[in-house]
Amino acid sequence: MKITSKIEDVINPSIIAPGSRIYAAGNAATPQKSLQQMARDTGIKDVELLSVLLLGDVEEVFSREACQRITHRVIFNGHHSRAAVNQGWARYQLIHLSDIPKQVREFLKPDIALLQVSGPDNGGNYSLGTTVEGVLAAVKSARENHGIVIAERNARMPFVLGTTIHESQIDYLLDVDYDLPVSPVKKPDERATRIARIIAEKYIEDGCTLQYGIGEVPEAVTQAILDKGVRDLGIRTELFADAMRLLVEKGVVTNRYLNNPFSIASLFLSGNRGGYHWLDYNSSVQSRASDRTNNIINIARHPKMIAINSAIGLDLHGNIWADSLDARKIYSGVGGQSDFLRGAYFSPGGVPIIAMKSTTVKGVSKILDKCPEGITTTAIAADPVIIVTEHGTFDPRGLSITEHAVGIAHLADPKVRDQLLRHIYDSGQFHNPSQNMIHGVPKGFTPHDRI
Repeated sequence: MKITSKIEDVINPSIIAPGSRIYAAGNAATPQKSLQQMARDTGIKDVELLSVLLLGDVEEVFSREACQRITHRVIFNGHHSRAAVNQGWARYQLIHLSDIPKQVREFLKPDIALLQVSGPDNGGNYSLGTTVEGVLAAVKSARENHGIVIAERNARMPFVLGTTIHESQIDYLLDVDYDLPVSPVKKPDERATRIARIIAEKYIEDGCTLQYGIGEVPEAVTQAILDKGVRDLGIRTELFADAMRLLVEKGVVTNRYLNNPFSIASLFLSGNRGGYHWLDYNSSVQSRASDRTNNIINIARHPKMIAINSAIGLDLHGNIWADSLDARKIYSGVGGQSDFLRGAYFSPGGVPIIAMKSTTVKGVSKILDKCPEGITTTAIAADPVIIVTEHGTFDPRGLSITEHAVGIAHLADPKVRDQLLRHIYDSGQFHNPSQNMIHGVPKGFTPHDRI
């Protein structure tokens, strides 16, 4: 292993040669210095770069000029890559988070792995830090394909327990020192707070296992859990953020009913520097590759698995889309939503939940008659997913498509709800919709004021 602090000694055309396929760690562990050098060195060309949500100071690697030399394969879109993907400068890879390691090993086969690490420990092992997802598979692929592994050892990267690589697997170690990206969350508004209270009151009880991400609703769910006073929760999640950290600190999370005493995640993202410091050598949480954290069978083994995810839109059949705004406008990525929704459904006492405000900040309804033509759905109408908005909750299990339509319409803003119901009743396309009301309430629907 060669150790250096000079990026140009490693990130150059002789090492990053034409024809190389590179896998870069993402999220908070994005190897920023290496990617910056790749963007600036015009001699690096005719290479492919695989990534999952690159964060930090790396916007230049997605510039139009850089995209002419570097073919991006973006597995999860973010604000840096969104323009490149949606204007055709970069490629969008449709991969479930659970499937990333397998596709990396068997189909994509990168020969260069770019990552961030912390360490070593006394055994010569380096932590993969805040991001594992498909990184371990990329390291193995590079080694098997006689490629190279380049690691940035960031002085500010926590040593996250659970997944490490030995120093013998690293070819070049770049010593760097820069802040990790943070993702501050807005204070939950009234709608987010109401959604969270519905979820906590109706679905979360002692001994549940939780999965949720980052944002207003997860923050509000955490507070609702604390207010309700539930105990002995477990955590198995793809993304571990500050909201879950609070539950651990408060002693609400004990993982008592899981097969292990620690919480498991594949990605860690904090809203402040203190969150990363908290992770350093913290045995209450451990990192795992996404084919383990997001494996549907593994998820289903956990008791009372409550998977809480969000969405961009929902139609009357129950189709849910979370990665796209339309068929050719990719906002984020398929991610792990489907993994956890389906795993939670098969968990004993588990509940898959989509939590979303009924309208955008501009007042546009997220609940439509039909999903946009050609859009990618992260859950189809046949997936038995419970949907919660500020107006109530709808449980589609055991219901017909007409019963879906009437119940989902009641999740919408009142003005939109009336328009949707008028269409349902007048179109003649739905079987006897008037029979789907019981004492003035649709089958499967519970209004927020009755919870």
